[in-house]
Amino acid sequence: MRHNMIDIFRNLNYSLVNSLRFKIFASILIGFLTSAQATAQQPDPMAAPTVFVQQVADQVLNALKKDGSVRSGDTARVNEIVDELILPNVNLEKTTRLAAGRSWRDATPEQQAALVKAFRGTLGRTYSGALTKIDDATTMKVLPFRGDAEANDVVVRSQVTQFSNSSPIQLDYRLEKTPKGWRIYDINVENIWLIENYRNQFAQQINQNGIDGLIQALNKPKQ
Repeated sequence: MRHNMIDIFRNLNYSLVNSLRFKIFASILIGFLTSAQATAQQPDPMAAPTVFVQQVADQVLNALKKDGSVRSGDTARVNEIVDELILPNVNLEKTTRLAAGRSWRDATPEQQAALVKAFRGTLGRTYSGALTKIDDATTMKVLPFRGDAEANDVVVRSQVTQFSNSSPIQLDYRLEKTPKGWRIYDINVENIWLIENYRNQFAQQINQNGIDGLIQALNKPKQ
């Protein structure tokens, strides 16, 4: 399954996202969007974090099964599902801020907003490739929770499989408890955390071309 997932993104050619690590990361997106349960339930951010993650995955999978245009590669529809069902459950500004590191504080509010928007576009383009490859055989199982149940920052573990005879991929989701409930802000596959991976890439681009150069690179269309 690992090789199949990496092959999905073999043709991605963004200047910041063509590393092997990013291609591995793409499997995270598939894991986040898939689940063994077919009946969707409105996510409850006030529920236990394991329940919340499962509910988000179930809701998106149900939407995919009902919408053939997504699996046929309709990018506009993919972006709609990302906006409607995924982003409300993700603290993308925090993800972007942590990935940018110290450079975030040096950016103007306008640059910060543009960077969040550009990063959202990068992830959205990746979703559009991943979503078309999800099938009924792909499943996700949330594992029993480990850690302090009263903590405000937790990790939810899960396993993703595509075929019954394939080795599961371990996926982790880091969530923060906010006044409005849980929000996902970082994800991990095979010991590669999204924020850490992007922090290295962001830093290289900022050092060479500044914040505006990073924004431009993230907005660069696929060749």
